[in-house]
Amino acid sequence: MNRRNRIVLSCVYWAFVLYVFVPLILMILMGFKDSKFIGFPIRSWTLDWYTGVFEDAEVLATLGYSTAIAVLSTIVAVAVGTWIAVLLEGRKFIGRTAIFGLTVLPALVPGIISAIAFRIYARWLGIEPGMGAIIWAHAVHNVPFVALVVMARLSTLPKSQIEAARDLGADPIVAFLRITLPYLMPAILGSSIFCLLLSFDDFVRSFFLGGYDPTLPVLIFAKLKSGMSPEINAIATIALVVTAAIGIWAERFTRRLNKDTQA
Repeated sequence: MNRRNRIVLSCVYWAFVLYVFVPLILMILMGFKDSKFIGFPIRSWTLDWYTGVFEDAEVLATLGYSTAIAVLSTIVAVAVGTWIAVLLEGRKFIGRTAIFGLTVLPALVPGIISAIAFRIYARWLGIEPGMGAIIWAHAVHNVPFVALVVMARLSTLPKSQIEAARDLGADPIVAFLRITLPYLMPAILGSSIFCLLLSFDDFVRSFFLGGYDPTLPVLIFAKLKSGMSPEINAIATIALVVTAAIGIWAERFTRRLNKDTQA
């Protein structure tokens, strides 16, 4: 690669970095503005909007509600996605392609169409809008990501380890619990964090299937109807910092777990 191509690629890279991070930086800065309105210049700074978030009972309750939904939907998605991955990987049977296609389909359907379909299906099943309906929709949407990640990890599992366990008298369940499951833990943990963040940030399905208690994205949307204010920036910044911290921790922990598994 010559110098000209390196310069072009470097310019493209930094342009992309600016495109991604400049809006985030501006959003964070506006949360410190000592004014009820968003806009430049920022003549004075304050932490009142951030302290107000932690003193707002509605925001804290909504944060806990969104976290509970994310955790429960992730548990369901991980259980179902891992089971499907183990069922499909390395096996050939009639209907395998159809099962795989149906598994990844929720990830391919546009969010608004998926939300409308879930709403119609929930009404047909008699499921009332609320926490249960949101967990159900988020779990179905997240299953494909778990299945694909676990299948990719499972494809690298040395078959000799399973065969050795079977030769030593382990039945399929014991072999899975002692050999396959520990080997899959990095993939399961990584997909769990990804699903957790997806569910926490999901707006469309939460909006269509939610009841009287809003999730955090729905609450932010409701506050936007009365106009932009630094309070919204403060809430969004706190959510951004929390999700980023979880993602960074999960990435480092997954790497460490992956090294321990390969050792």
